[in-house]
Amino acid sequence: MPRSTTAPRWLVRRRERPETAANLYVFAHAGGSAGEYLRMWADDLPGLTVWGVQLPGRSARLAEPAYRDLRALVDDLVEQAPFTGPCAFFGHSFGALLAYETARALHREGRAPGRLVLSSCPPPHVIGTGRRDAPMAELPDDELIAAVEERWGPLSDQVHDDPRLRRLVLGPLRADIGVLESYTPTPGPPLPVPTTLVCGTDEEGLGLDGWSRHLDRVTDRIALPGGHFHFRADPAPLLDVVRDATGSLTPTEQTGAPARWTT
Repeated sequence: MPRSTTAPRWLVRRRERPETAANLYVFAHAGGSAGEYLRMWADDLPGLTVWGVQLPGRSARLAEPAYRDLRALVDDLVEQAPFTGPCAFFGHSFGALLAYETARALHREGRAPGRLVLSSCPPPHVIGTGRRDAPMAELPDDELIAAVEERWGPLSDQVHDDPRLRRLVLGPLRADIGVLESYTPTPGPPLPVPTTLVCGTDEEGLGLDGWSRHLDRVTDRIALPGGHFHFRADPAPLLDVVRDATGSLTPTEQTGAPARWTT
């Protein structure tokens, strides 16, 4: 993707909290916008400055072309986005993979986040071996919507009824799914960042235990009530998880007992 001559606005926030000790960087789901998470969380996590990672091709960056390759996206994020201070990454679904790969790249530079919270995302080796003979990203609009709803849950009624909104939603969604479908994990040692894994109780076949091949310090595995978007009906349980995970953002944080599933 060609570099812009102006600095892109990778990070957005709703509340400025200069008194907070740590930053939380939120990576949205496929086709998602940082705004959804900022609206839900900015007021309910007063101990953190909550930043949304805003990708091109949507919201305020709608005029910019979306990325088609995860490696290029991560490279530009690491080079251009100012991830600073003690911080944690939260990612949901596609955003969890992006958060993990960004953390890996930052770790190679000696500036990894202090914590990860990864939600509703299969481990990289599972994503990298998915079926590609009939890519979702290439489906016609109606078939793409049906496939997305079967896999991840219903889209809003407006997406079905409003042609303009449908274009705005399906453009970044199609791009992000294409990034997932072209993804191939690169070999390397497990990432030594303390990580909490989260999923919905109604999700099946994610294989979250397989993340142990890619993460050296999985501290918790937590199943919250609901499906893929378990936090939309009731964000409180996930907010509690984030508070617990980010309560101690220090380089020397250690884990004791092996991680266990919590429901």
